[in-house]
Amino acid sequence: MNMIKLKNSKNLKLKVWGGFTLLELLVVIGIIGVLTALATVAYSTTQVGGRNARRKQDVIAIQNALEQYYSANSFAYPAADCTEAVTYLKGSWPTDPLSTVLVPKSYLIACQPASYCVCGEMEGSAATRGNSGLGCDWSAAEKAYYCVGNLQ
Repeated sequence: MNMIKLKNSKNLKLKVWGGFTLLELLVVIGIIGVLTALATVAYSTTQVGGRNARRKQDVIAIQNALEQYYSANSFAYPAADCTEAVTYLKGSWPTDPLSTVLVPKSYLIACQPASYCVCGEMEGSAATRGNSGLGCDWSAAEKAYYCVGNLQ
């Protein structure tokens, strides 16, 4: 078997540097930036959806309390202040999820002895994010509110 012996075998060794090039670092930082932006948008959308779902649940809870008030008080809804029905709620009177301690934002409520309308303003950019316009205007072009009316 013929073996070749190389002189200066030290020169044939590969030199390995322990770092990344600037271009590689910029590409990785760019990819991380894009992924962070996508995650932020998805998180914001999820938060808006959660707050809108809570608004719908609150409005329906108020509706249930008003219907219980109706059947317990000679088949009449509260005359002026719908909060008279608070005793029929499981907790306190609901407020909007975006309200603060200094500026409590409540739901839009109109009560009369024969009827009522309860609305919560929905978030989002679409023109049809709710089921009604303000004040139980079911035929409104832009349905930015989720409203419920009397069942009786």
